[in-house]
Amino acid sequence: MHKPTLAFIGAGNMAKSIINGLLTNGYSPNLIWATDTRAEALISLESQLNINTSNNNHEAMKHADIVILAVKPQVMSDVLNELSTQPNLDNKLLLSIAAGITTAFIQQHFSIELAITRAMPNTPAMVGCGATGLFANDLVSNQQKAYCESIFNAVGTTCWVDEESTLDAITAISGSGPAYFFLFMEALIDAAIQRGLPPDMAKQLVMQTAAGAALMANTSDQAIATLRKNVTSPGGTTAQALNVFEENNLRLLVDQATAAAQQRAQELSNPE
Repeated sequence: MHKPTLAFIGAGNMAKSIINGLLTNGYSPNLIWATDTRAEALISLESQLNINTSNNNHEAMKHADIVILAVKPQVMSDVLNELSTQPNLDNKLLLSIAAGITTAFIQQHFSIELAITRAMPNTPAMVGCGATGLFANDLVSNQQKAYCESIFNAVGTTCWVDEESTLDAITAISGSGPAYFFLFMEALIDAAIQRGLPPDMAKQLVMQTAAGAALMANTSDQAIATLRKNVTSPGGTTAQALNVFEENNLRLLVDQATAAAQQRAQELSNPE
């Protein structure tokens, strides 16, 4: 498959993680451009990764088949206004990884209809284990979709949604999800210390248990509920703990928390 030239507008942590993933998977650094307002960020990228860098968005954009919008949401409008003066935009794909920025918001800054994809990655992409939801408007070709998949598959897994609003649900599950797991791990470490374990040992046991459980769930043919039941002996210690979770409505709490996150994502995507 032909590999397109990429221009990252913004070179923050997520952009750098994606670039690292692409290079690890054999992408040529000559096909990657990055821009940033911070000179030190560009110097670091160029020296460490050997990619093309510029402090001029137009310079990077003119080389690109895919323009990856990786700036903070609060400056996106200014960046889009600048990019809208770029000639020959009709043959480029705009790919946004900015939270809460809709394809309609991006489109309204341009005088011609553009192919636009919106991505919702999560922070584990920084260690190559991300989960990214993707939405494409009607002008995005199947080939361009394949390019988008390959970009984010370099740092994890991808899934496409047919309705852009579904990204709000993805934000509530995988976008915010790492924080939920971190919170539970924090609580389990605290509980381990309360049970008398040294802090270092508590962290080691919890981290390895979380990693092992995730690996089992990801590689087993059995349903997650079956895996849970397999480790739960009637009347045993695991059953006793799970009973406490169930009696205190853990499932309801998770549902309420993710509903609140989804509602907030909707508010951010559709400000009044």
